[in-house]
Amino acid sequence: MAESNQSVLSLGVFLIIIVAAILLLAFGVIDWTLIVPVILVLSGCLLLGLAASRPSANKYAPSGFYMLSSGWFLISLGGALYLLRFNFLYSIALVLLVLGAIAIVAGLRRK
Repeated sequence: MAESNQSVLSLGVFLIIIVAAILLLAFGVIDWTLIVPVILVLSGCLLLGLAASRPSANKYAPSGFYMLSSGWFLISLGGALYLLRFNFLYSIALVLLVLGAIAIVAGLRRK
């Protein structure tokens, strides 16, 4: 029962993220090319929050580490899309930096 409540909560927060990106565009805070990066970064923050609040009681549910690494990856993708405006190499460097950090932490993790 708690899993379905968390799913509904996640869906609601994701819809609010989309509305926030549209409002930022409507008020002129961001350009239309930044809608997708903003949604990706805020969705990554949502996954970070879900990773912190997820109990690891269910055997088949995604682990907290998986949710945390997915959140960081989404944040890096949003940042990479933003950095595409300046230089393509900055985008690649950011994504590779985050993937390398996740790989190091996964390698050091012990079960």
